[in-house]
Amino acid sequence: MSAQLDPQSNAPDAYDLLVVGGGINGAGIARDMAGRGWKVLLVERDDLASHTSSSSTKLIHGGLRYLEYYEFSLVRKALQEREVLLKSAPHIMWPLRFVMPHDAAMRPAWMIRIGLFMYDHLARREVLPGSNGVDLRSSPLGAPLKSQYTRGFVYSDGWVDDARLVLLNALDAQRHGATILTRTACVEAQRDAEGWTATLQNAHQETLGRPEFPGSPSEGRTPQGGGLGGAQGNKRTIRARALVNAAGPWAESFLRGVARPARGETLATKSLRLVKGSHIIVKRAFEHDHAYIFQNPDKRIIFAIPYERDFTLIGTTDVELQGDPGVARIASDEQAYLCEQASRYFKKAISNDDVAWSYAGVRPLLDDASGDPSAVTRDYLLEPNKDGAPLLSVWGGKITTFRKLAEDAADLLGDMLGQRRAAWTQAAFLPGGDLSGWIGAAQRPDTDFERFVAAVGARHPWLPSDVARRWARAYGSRIDHLIGAAASRGELGAEVAPGLYEIELRYLQREEWVLSADDVLWRRSKLGLHYTEAQREAVKQWMTTNQGAAA
Repeated sequence: MSAQLDPQSNAPDAYDLLVVGGGINGAGIARDMAGRGWKVLLVERDDLASHTSSSSTKLIHGGLRYLEYYEFSLVRKALQEREVLLKSAPHIMWPLRFVMPHDAAMRPAWMIRIGLFMYDHLARREVLPGSNGVDLRSSPLGAPLKSQYTRGFVYSDGWVDDARLVLLNALDAQRHGATILTRTACVEAQRDAEGWTATLQNAHQETLGRPEFPGSPSEGRTPQGGGLGGAQGNKRTIRARALVNAAGPWAESFLRGVARPARGETLATKSLRLVKGSHIIVKRAFEHDHAYIFQNPDKRIIFAIPYERDFTLIGTTDVELQGDPGVARIASDEQAYLCEQASRYFKKAISNDDVAWSYAGVRPLLDDASGDPSAVTRDYLLEPNKDGAPLLSVWGGKITTFRKLAEDAADLLGDMLGQRRAAWTQAAFLPGGDLSGWIGAAQRPDTDFERFVAAVGARHPWLPSDVARRWARAYGSRIDHLIGAAASRGELGAEVAPGLYEIELRYLQREEWVLSADDVLWRRSKLGLHYTEAQREAVKQWMTTNQGAAA
């Protein structure tokens, strides 16, 4: 697998479609278009999912709070997508029940009941159970909460490993013939009547990667992200019939600074409003497997979600961002806000000292002149531009609706390219998601996964149980691509860090575009959260020593 641009390669230099941006929207569009038979090239300035798409709250959800802003169409669309996604990749997505303790000072119980009734019925459910009330005084769900919270509501949504969701879309795009180039910037795109001439440039080796969590070991920072320019490495020119601007927080600046029109017209017609959402990760705050949704006095909500077995993920904030989204970090007042709001509910207060890690993502939302960042729509807009060769810009969006966004984008692009081809992703598995070869016919995503873990253990009884479960989660039915012919623990190679063997690192290099330790520790996995600084350094040293040795 070629992860970077090779000016001397024999790869084709003419494509139907150039996608700029390797986040969830870019990867999803590349997958859908490649699956329809188009010749696709995706370029990403950094690693896949380096920015917004690995810094979400990691939920597959309809967006319960959006009902208050009358975003019924968005909520319905997202609710329809929940089970489609859960069925497509049960190894990286699963159902999750949410507990909302009732605080009469926030919203009256009747309003919550109406909202949950709509949430249950706006879209058909086959897997996820509906909502119900709960007596927190007698339920384990109330045990971590202050005694004043005596009643609550429970409803369903889902959880996703967001960075691996992007990776699986890129893998599927490649499986259908797309070319995926990471650490490759589109530094210029010139439009003419017949197509686009794009100049691609390798990134500096010293700018590889970006830690999802501030304070994690990093191979360096890039001045720009989302597939934009700035590198000084080798260049190559390609032609594409159409261009997709999926640069996320950089979508507006891409149109203003990189893409050049055939004539004097302005390509940028929309303005983005960049909203930073920050999260903190603390040691596990409760023992059960449900998540919490807490209502705050400012009318916002935060989530407290079981995370990585030993932790609780708390977020998010909504803060207007000025400046470069590539260097966004959680601010001290955001961390204090999350600690304070969670402590309003938990018996054991959350303090700054409890924060193990934190991260911030930048949401590229369409500027609708709303005064409240929380009220800015999370819906997406696809903007086709036909003043010359086809251009499609992706504005906004949320991770839950990425597949539908990609399907809509592929329909539009087909029309602009002169042939709308059939949609195909709604019933398709993502790589590793089809577990039938291991467990037979699918039943429910959550129980199917547990049957799969048992099957992996039965087929490879020599594999440590914690490693088997983690690999099952990460790779699904592709686990055999990783294990290969290994038949004993000794054949996994050296254990570079606890539970991380050379065989997996070589697989990640060979199959998943991994070039740096941060790619491994913070995007392909979250092992960095569990490791000491010395253990993370051992991974970095192995990657440095074995760069390009994944054959």
